[in-house]
Amino acid sequence: MKSCLYECHVMHARFAPRAHRFVYRIFLFAIDLDELSDIDQRLRLFSVERRNLYSFRDRDYLPTEAAAGAALKQRVLDHMAKAGIATAGMRVLLVTLPRVAGYLFNPVSFYFCLSADGTPVAAMPEVTNTFKEMKPFLLGPQTLQPDGSFHLRVPKHFYVSPFSDVDVAFDFQLRLPTDRLSIQIDDYVGGERTLTSTLSGRQRPLTDGRLAWLSLAYPFITLKIIFLIHWQAFRLYLKSVPWFRKADRPGDQRGLYRPHASLLQPKPSDV
Repeated sequence: MKSCLYECHVMHARFAPRAHRFVYRIFLFAIDLDELSDIDQRLRLFSVERRNLYSFRDRDYLPTEAAAGAALKQRVLDHMAKAGIATAGMRVLLVTLPRVAGYLFNPVSFYFCLSADGTPVAAMPEVTNTFKEMKPFLLGPQTLQPDGSFHLRVPKHFYVSPFSDVDVAFDFQLRLPTDRLSIQIDDYVGGERTLTSTLSGRQRPLTDGRLAWLSLAYPFITLKIIFLIHWQAFRLYLKSVPWFRKADRPGDQRGLYRPHASLLQPKPSDV
């Protein structure tokens, strides 16, 4: 089975306008979407479209304009095909945290798309904010580097944090997960790097025993993530870091799904 777990360190370091840094530990699933039914049958602590300690719900990911009822992998392939990427025989590996005891909060999930022989073809971070808006960023074959990683700098046009304006550029550096997970996302204002976020981890087997151990080591993990987001936001507020209201620039928040009422957009606009 190609699916696995990653036990990870998450690090955020802000450089401007105030220095601020923190590190915490989590774990993530790496799910080959072709193996979902096998994982559902093999594991007692993980279910697909059913309640369990860990549950995967197709509707939690990539709500594109694909045909109603299309499975997640097909929606990902359709998204790639619209960008002119050949998808025949493609495998899709999703790095994510599914629902935990029915509760979902995923700041970012990552799709890694590979050809049938395992060659990396594309990657796609799927960023979600606390308003439950979602935006995918496609890193196609042209972003593939000689070392096998994907690199792209692009204006985010998305409200992720009240301490970051919507036209800040995201700089993605994504390595294909192997025995190690290595991801870096930086924020740039013009040519200045103002924030770096890294996700690094070691591969672990996807078994009931490992899931039980990680559940004890990282209890209430989704609640921990959302608590830390608000706690660090409070610390930034105390440091007088400038903040931005979501409603101030609705026209500059583009290409997203599940738009908040403040945007008054029934469908995602073009990037």
